[in-house]
Amino acid sequence: MTAPARTLLESQQDLIELTPPTFATVEEERLHRKQRLAGALRLFGRFGFSEGVAGHITSRDPELTDHFWVNPFGMSFRHVRVSDLLLVSHTGAVVEGALPVNPAAFAIHSAVHAARPDVIAAAHAHSVYGKAWSSLGRLLDPITQDACVFFEDHTVCTEGGGAIVLEEAAAKALASALGPHKATIHRNHGLFTVGQTVDEAAWWFITMERSCQAQLLAEAAGTPLHIDAEGARYTRDRTASHMAGWFSFKPLWDEISRSDPDLFD
Repeated sequence: MTAPARTLLESQQDLIELTPPTFATVEEERLHRKQRLAGALRLFGRFGFSEGVAGHITSRDPELTDHFWVNPFGMSFRHVRVSDLLLVSHTGAVVEGALPVNPAAFAIHSAVHAARPDVIAAAHAHSVYGKAWSSLGRLLDPITQDACVFFEDHTVCTEGGGAIVLEEAAAKALASALGPHKATIHRNHGLFTVGQTVDEAAWWFITMERSCQAQLLAEAAGTPLHIDAEGARYTRDRTASHMAGWFSFKPLWDEISRSDPDLFD
């Protein structure tokens, strides 16, 4: 017999109950975070966010909370496997892994993870549209529904814009500019996003990059109309939660985990 059709209310209830997984052990949670990290890096490579050796995503270790997992320096995003990931201490020492860590990755992410205990993951890459938009030194405008997730929830960091972030002071300035928000645009450098899951941080980066692309295209064609503040807040409040960021990543995770099963190696 055909199952009865589900009501809209029942379908909405399913979404309300859908939340990130919980884990019985710290080992299970660590593996989950590492798998998501490898998958997110693969997706960044697929979307063309790579630029030589630049770019990194980190995930805080669930047990050693002042340590984080990160992609190795000089390895293609498209090739990263779970076994390739590095565990880096708060001093910059590689605790697990055989390859070097990107000095800029350590400087930036250690500062952000220290300043934001709520942040589990953070993402940065030298993506084309993010770089282009960052050169303008402006916030994104609410010109699309997608851009509304960043309305009043992102910043521009002007300090040290364009210079490679290697020094502690510059990294702390970026972390300070980020503040409590989900993203900052580092002037003349690019985008930086954070989240309470790897999924969320990666999704905010992906959709922010696309929002930069959309605004650059719109402004090249004319003067885009803005969604008014009330409408932008309404949309943001319904699409920009931690859970919404996590869930928005799910179709991409399903895609990369099926197409690239070697990421689990």
